[in-house]
Amino acid sequence: MRRMRTIFLLLVAVALSTEINAAAPETRKISLEESIKIALEHNLDVQIERINPEISRYNLSFAYAGWDPVLTASGQHDFSLSPGGLDPQNRPFLGSETDANTFRAGLSGLLPFGLNYNLSGNLTDSYGTRPDLTQILSPDGTTNFLSNRFPFENTVGQAGVIVLRQPLLKNFWIDSTRANIAVNKKRLKISELGLSQQIMNTVTSVELAYYDLVFAQENVKVQEKALQLADQLLRENKKRVEVGALAPLDEKQAESQAAARRADLLSANRLLAAQQNVLKNLLSDKYTDWQAVSLEPAEALSAPPPLLNLQDSWQKGLSQRPDLLQARVDLERQQIVLRYDHNQLFPQLDLIGSYGHLASGREFSDALGQIKEGSNPYYSYGAAITIPLSNRAARQTYKISKAEQRQLLLRLKKLEQSVMVDIEDAVKLAQTNFERVDATKQARLYAEAALEAEQKKLENGKSTSFNVLFLQRDLTLARSSEIQALTEYNRALSQLSLKEGTTIERNRLKVEIR
Repeated sequence: MRRMRTIFLLLVAVALSTEINAAAPETRKISLEESIKIALEHNLDVQIERINPEISRYNLSFAYAGWDPVLTASGQHDFSLSPGGLDPQNRPFLGSETDANTFRAGLSGLLPFGLNYNLSGNLTDSYGTRPDLTQILSPDGTTNFLSNRFPFENTVGQAGVIVLRQPLLKNFWIDSTRANIAVNKKRLKISELGLSQQIMNTVTSVELAYYDLVFAQENVKVQEKALQLADQLLRENKKRVEVGALAPLDEKQAESQAAARRADLLSANRLLAAQQNVLKNLLSDKYTDWQAVSLEPAEALSAPPPLLNLQDSWQKGLSQRPDLLQARVDLERQQIVLRYDHNQLFPQLDLIGSYGHLASGREFSDALGQIKEGSNPYYSYGAAITIPLSNRAARQTYKISKAEQRQLLLRLKKLEQSVMVDIEDAVKLAQTNFERVDATKQARLYAEAALEAEQKKLENGKSTSFNVLFLQRDLTLARSSEIQALTEYNRALSQLSLKEGTTIERNRLKVEIR
């Protein structure tokens, strides 16, 4: 019976162990470089923004369709049967019957310098019967008329017909098609810069989340050390109380301190779990794949001396910030719109011309032969002008475009000023945080030395447990402040790169925008 009970307990232990191992999350060490690489491949914000340049390229290709030639071809059969009747002299006549086959073809379009062209040709083959009045002399010497039908066939046509129209004022140096193409090129550039901005934002977010995760992990270690110190002091105080070398109140103070440190450790672990989720959300497009993974940073925080130069940072920001470049490209886009609207103020003055060949014969071959010989050419040329008497719509549209251009220019100046202020603040923040790193390190070293000296005094009966507890709290705060300063310094460098527009080159990334 005892043996059966032992076997049962072993089986339960094995089952519980298996269940715990199955529930234990997979621990994955991950570097900052790897995190950034994964995010650029799977981050949903980046994937969404990648589609915008693709859409812009489709819009640009659509704009070029204004220059696509249009080919037309048609074939048509017509039939008509007209009734007979009486002429003005009350003479009867028969009706007519006509069949006609018509074939047409043409090619028309617009050239990049504004010339409208139309190439065409047509042939019409007609056949049927027509009425004819024939005179008949009667035996009595009177004249009568006999209405008859006679067949006919005729082919007429035009070939090599070209009609040209070239604007000289309105729509000469720019028209709607050219303006639309130029505007869509600028919009494509804006969308590509938008993707660069989103990549920089995502990389910066990953960096900040990674640094926060390192802090959360180190903070757990700090709180674990604090709990170890509190538990050690509690054990030592219990021994001293048992031998009568310490008052029971000191033991209670140590118990309170240990309980507080356990609470702090629970909060630190909760913060660690939350920071893991922040980083997971940035890395994945399918959170369930990462839900059971415990991320562990493979890198420790460091504080390399900063190479900060405000003038250099301003130059980088004003020349590399994607949002600033977008504003400048948008101003160029508006300049194209203004140029087009200004052109629409002019009258419509066009050169026009045409050239072709006529043909006529009983058969198709006759007409085609004449066209081949070019025996019946015709042409025309001239000019046409159209002058709107008020042109109010074009004038007001031009004024609107000028006002929008001034507005965009002011927005650009405001953005440039904001960029300079942001960079200056970021430089000062990085400088301050670097100085804090050394200051907090010294404070932690002093706190460790002070606690060690106070513990020795307590062992010799020259101090109190309260003093040791107080110094333990100071040491915990000093350790936490040190890693917090390291984290904020690295965050400041990352944010400075974002303000400068150098995030991609700082992380040595190769970004292809297709």
